[in-house]
Amino acid sequence: ADDIPAAALALAEQVCPGPVTFLFPKKSLIPDLVTSGHPTVGLRIPDHAMTLALLQALDFPLAAPSANPFGFVSPTRAEDVDEQLGTAIPYILDGGPCRIGLESTIIDFSTPQPEILRLGGLSLEFIEACLGQSLSVRTGSSNPRAPGMLSSHYNPGKPVRVGNIRQLAAALSDRQLGVLAFREPVPGIEPDHQRVLSPGGDLQEAARNFFGMLRAFNHLPVDLVIAEWLPEAGLGRAVNDRLRRAAAGPWNSAGSG
Repeated sequence: ADDIPAAALALAEQVCPGPVTFLFPKKSLIPDLVTSGHPTVGLRIPDHAMTLALLQALDFPLAAPSANPFGFVSPTRAEDVDEQLGTAIPYILDGGPCRIGLESTIIDFSTPQPEILRLGGLSLEFIEACLGQSLSVRTGSSNPRAPGMLSSHYNPGKPVRVGNIRQLAAALSDRQLGVLAFREPVPGIEPDHQRVLSPGGDLQEAARNFFGMLRAFNHLPVDLVIAEWLPEAGLGRAVNDRLRRAAAGPWNSAGSG
């Protein structure tokens, strides 16, 4: 990458390897195929023993797309990758379930003032504390510079409504509801059709469970998923971002009530 600012290097010293991607102006030697024609390149060092061993075995940087079709729910297990991609890929390296459960946070250092392009597994508060400055968060774009920036994304396969789940359950009692709750299930709804992200209210646990539990509704006889917002802090902010985009997709236009 070109023009790596001192702030980015200082942050990398504190958080790498980890769930953060740094966006920099790319050097001309990087093919446009790697960056989809964008003038920037994203760099990340994952905090996983298997991935680190793979990178150490290579004498070149590894460029790889996400292990899921564009716009769909991110996989957190090898089985999820196999379900979505199947024979389209020859191998899957199974390192076990994802410890964090969310994609990396993407920070754009290609502009004079760094900004968050995607909230993710490293919280906004932690990054701001490391940098000693406040960061703006880019909430959406019709011409995204990074994954997960479209206003509708993370298609879970079922329509999604987000709000007060007890009120939604009462208003939509004629529907076959699935419930994605933060701490407590909703009385009166089939227990097998409900998923609780963290009974203890732990945002890290909730984030770790989020995509797997959202994906589970594809295998249940429900026609609408109702979900509730998490506290707008820490990793809860990133989970809420995913909920907002999942509920905004065109898959919600029919049958969402």
